[in-house]
Order: sequence, then C-alpha cells, then structure tokens
Amino acid sequence: MKILFTKNIDPAVISKSLGEEVSVDCVEVIKTTPMQVDSFDLKNHSLIFTSVNGIISFFKNGFHPNEDFTAKNYNKIYCVGEKTKRELRKHGFGTFKVLKNAETLSRFIIGNCQHESFIHFCGNLAINVLDNDLPLQNIQYKKVTVYNTEETNPIITEKYHAAVFFSPSGVRSFAKQNSLQDMMLFSIGETTSQELRKHTSKPVFTSEGNNLTSVLDLIKGKL
Repeated sequence: MKILFTKNIDPAVISKSLGEEVSVDCVEVIKTTPMQVDSFDLKNHSLIFTSVNGIISFFKNGFHPNEDFTAKNYNKIYCVGEKTKRELRKHGFGTFKVLKNAETLSRFIIGNCQHESFIHFCGNLAINVLDNDLPLQNIQYKKVTVYNTEETNPIITEKYHAAVFFSPSGVRSFAKQNSLQDMMLFSIGETTSQELRKHTSKPVFTSEGNNLTSVLDLIKGKL
C-alpha cells in the first residue's frame, strides 16, 4: 500500500507505526513564513493560539505574556491542540485551556468567557470560526497575523492508495492541481475534514485527536 502524507514527517516514525509493508512519501504542500510585527502591550487580554507557527512567530516578534496568576492583569492562554500546547511549554508557558479545534474553543469561550477580551495570534489563512462567532456574542476579539501561509499547489504524478491531510490550506493546495478520487482520505481533525468534503464526495476518515499518533492509529485501523 502506498500512502502520501501532505507534510514533511520523518518516514521512520511512520514506518515504525504502520509497518514496512506500507510505502510512504511525504510532500510539503504549504510553506509558512514568519512576519515582522511590532510587539504591543498584552495587558487585560486573553491570548489564543491555534497553531505552532503562531507561537513561534509570537515569540520571535518579542511578545512577553504575563502568566503570573497572582497579578491583576495576567494573560490567560487558550490554545488548540496538544502540539500547540507543547510548543508553548518549550517557551516556558502553560495554558489556561486546551481545546481540540477552533469550533470547540469558540463554544467554550461563548459559554464561559463572555467578559474577556481576546487576541488571536495566527496565520493569514486562519479559518474564520472565531472572528465569525465571537463578535456576534459581543465578545471582544482581535486577530493578529504573525505568519504567512503560502499554498504551493504541487502536481503529484505518482499514484497512491491513500492521502493524509493536516490542514485546510493543505487540502486546498493539493486539490488545486490533483484529484482526490481513487484514494482513501485521512484527516487530522474535523476542520480539515470539512475542507476535504468541499472537494470530494468520497468518505473522509477523521482522527479523534489533533496529533500524528491519532492519525497513524486511524490509518492502522483501516488497513
């Protein structure tokens, strides 16, 4: 069986999980570039991160959250996904709340955080769930773009039994030049699956967790 992963992942990690009988190619279908942004005071704001790249660019631009919970104006940090949480840990910061996707985060904020003001550090192609939902509930929300995502639109000539996708922008980049037919389709989460369904009527297999281990477990269960 031949599987295409639309992300650069160590093939040894995949082979260890799926076995040597599975042939794997990894092709990066998007390119991200940090942006230079003038840092500003984060006082009285809660912070949202929905990607690892958002965190990396945030700290590269010299932002410094105040995570001292005893201080009056500390910054609560909300993030999407365990991978994003781990990246925050690398920089010495924890999280107030971790949710599995932007839709779940939006529902949590609407239900529990009506009086907070939010700044979302993200890429230029970030999905619009939060900025569509939160202002309708009179929740103060601002999106700050700290990195650019470019869809590279590669042409894939090799034939595969399955393809694995990790972001909506990755789906769009692949689908622009390539067919999604005649392959099993795997997705890292429901947001990515929603984008896949815009381009095909084929079934989409969605991982329960927003991480590589969950995706690989899903694939093993379908082999």
